[in-house]
Amino acid sequence: MTDIEISVLDKTYRPEHAADRQHKAIADLQLRVARDQFVCLLGPSGCGKTTLLNMIAGLDSQYQGQIRIGRLASRPKIGYVFQSPRLLPWYDVRRNIELVFPAKPPTELIDALLDAMQLGDVQHEFPERLSLGMQRRVAIIRAFAIDPDLLLMDEPFVSLDAPSARQVRNLLYTLWQQRPHTVLFVSHDLREAIALADRLIFLSPSPMRIVADIVVDIPRPLRNDEVQIETFRGTLYSRHPQIADLL
Repeated sequence: MTDIEISVLDKTYRPEHAADRQHKAIADLQLRVARDQFVCLLGPSGCGKTTLLNMIAGLDSQYQGQIRIGRLASRPKIGYVFQSPRLLPWYDVRRNIELVFPAKPPTELIDALLDAMQLGDVQHEFPERLSLGMQRRVAIIRAFAIDPDLLLMDEPFVSLDAPSARQVRNLLYTLWQQRPHTVLFVSHDLREAIALADRLIFLSPSPMRIVADIVVDIPRPLRNDEVQIETFRGTLYSRHPQIADLL
């Protein structure tokens, strides 16, 4: 069953720095995503990827079209990992995670997620005492903790050095394997996207359209093999030369 159906006919807005003109961000974007599929969205800066995630999350309703998530009668649960961790500095790690629960937080679930992200030893530390990589892991836990119908991730590893990004990426992948969710993941890093995704969606500059929709057919156990990733990347560029200008 299709978990997400996105049909955005038009998304136009007035930029804050140029309120006298209109900017068409998205035009006739059609995308379907299957349940528990991990999909990476790739495209140039400013093409509208964050705008699209905000529309899917219900934070922006000013567009023409329709976005349907599952066959749910009520509003779906959406986990959102933003580009910045957005942790409250006056709460410790555990309390920052518990904030997403209106009632009693599920202690065992939070313990399991902390262990999976290797943060059990720092659960009572405050954000300022954590590295940026650790803060991003807390943000990922907070999004997973609500058992979302859809998980949105907007460049969650941006500004991390390569080793830290690799560590958090591997932990995310392990957590996703243990607790599969439908994921829409924005990235500028093609290697990162190949390592994580079932599908790669390449997007044009605004007005944003889908340029290519590629299935990643590397077996999951080989996704950390740099040779496999580079081979797939090279084949991708040779078969779809138009994507080179999008990254």
